[in-house]
Amino acid sequence: MISERNQFMVDVSGTGYAPNDRWSPIVVPRASILAEIERLASEPRPANGRRAALVVHPQATRPGLGFSPGIDVTINVLKPGEETVPVRRNSNQLEIVIGGTGVVHAGEREFGVETNDIWNVPAMQTYSYRNTGKELWPRLSYSNAPLLEKLGAHFFEENPAPVVIDTEIATTTQQKNKYARENAPDFAVTPEGARLRGYEFLVDIEVLESKAIHWPWKAVWPHLRSSGNPDARRIMLLYNPATERRNGTTHSFFATLAGKEPNREPGPLGRGHRHSSVAINYYFLGSGGKSVVDGVTYEWGVGDLMLSAPSWAEHAHYVSASPVGNTTLTVQDHPLHIAMESLIWQEEMDGPILTLGSQAGVTGYVGPRRKGK
Repeated sequence: MISERNQFMVDVSGTGYAPNDRWSPIVVPRASILAEIERLASEPRPANGRRAALVVHPQATRPGLGFSPGIDVTINVLKPGEETVPVRRNSNQLEIVIGGTGVVHAGEREFGVETNDIWNVPAMQTYSYRNTGKELWPRLSYSNAPLLEKLGAHFFEENPAPVVIDTEIATTTQQKNKYARENAPDFAVTPEGARLRGYEFLVDIEVLESKAIHWPWKAVWPHLRSSGNPDARRIMLLYNPATERRNGTTHSFFATLAGKEPNREPGPLGRGHRHSSVAINYYFLGSGGKSVVDGVTYEWGVGDLMLSAPSWAEHAHYVSASPVGNTTLTVQDHPLHIAMESLIWQEEMDGPILTLGSQAGVTGYVGPRRKGK
């Protein structure tokens, strides 16, 4: 007798894996961003001070509305003298000022920021913002909240109580020695490295300091201007040492700034590259250009925001000549993929597919600095 099929089972015998539902590239024009800033500023002040609008991709679905899968981009605005209430959440974020000035409180740090300044806010560190200038203070904020919302794991609270951490594991030396991580069970199982470890290793993880870091534009800009070769383009990572080998700006994202000399024409059209991390570009200095993504050309201008490289899409960017040079902020979920061992990268489309972080990467790659690609 054949039993009734279990409702929880889906037979996938002999099949591969589900195909990716890749999101399309999309360009949000500068005019739309500026219009939304003005609209937000015209509304009554919310009780928590947060004037904000998500930039949502047409393919995004709830929970986890984002500009790309797993990443949201939010337009935030504060009017002169306004401030937000303190907030704490387990998502991490990256911010860039697109006008005005203000003061950031994040964890134990406080610092002033101005146009083009970038900073990170670590997870679970209370943060707030205050407009200290005489103009609107708009900024773009990137976070991994959509991914956490998909997982049902996004924590958020306003006006949190101060965090008090008791550094003593127990009240007596005897208890501390008995239950501390350094005295927990830890047994070798196989010569290849398999081990068994006690519960203390799960709940008493070694601490690596994570703090808000500020990259002032005035200090960053000189390093983006190429030296010695006017054809070269520099791509520089805004590195946060807390991310270690994952080379991040936050624990989820890296942010890079690509700079190009004034009046340099784009290089010839050619094949691009691809990677499993997505890329979001904000073109904030220059005159515009175009991107070719999976054979389709997208035009963009200064001040535009673009989902420029959906996961595993072949892409190449061509920046038009500008009398002031060009600068692009690129945000990718590169560190997240390294942590998941899922960062695959194909620098040349006829070359190997590499798992960056788990095997030797694109060694000796100096093309952007030498050839101006």
